[in-house]
Amino acid sequence: MKTIHSLISSLVLVAAASMAATAHAQVAGLGRVDLLKEDIVVPGKELVQVRVDFAPGVKAPRHSHPGEEIAYVLEGTLEYQIDGQPPVTLKAGQTLFIPAGAVHSAHNVGSGESKELATYIVEKSKPLVTLAK
Repeated sequence: MKTIHSLISSLVLVAAASMAATAHAQVAGLGRVDLLKEDIVVPGKELVQVRVDFAPGVKAPRHSHPGEEIAYVLEGTLEYQIDGQPPVTLKAGQTLFIPAGAVHSAHNVGSGESKELATYIVEKSKPLVTLAK
């Protein structure tokens, strides 16, 4: 029974990760590389880390996450728009905290490719990315 439960849990995690990657992959020039997914000591939470690659001029669709995000710009220049706040432009080496559930987007406003390291502390049972309506 434990083997079946483990198999089902694994399939659910793969499906959730696939849906999250699909949400970003639907935009041409926007790529996502999953780097790390680990349980943390807070029950029901996990740490997820991904690299998001933006071609010049590409804007991610408005979306939210079921937990906090720390965005660190690895390369280029990204403009972040969190609903209800003024836009913030970050260059390589700068960071931004995005609160849990905040609808936001990022736009590559530089002339070359931009890359972001996104670190999330999120609820394990929910999709990582939910597109805004």
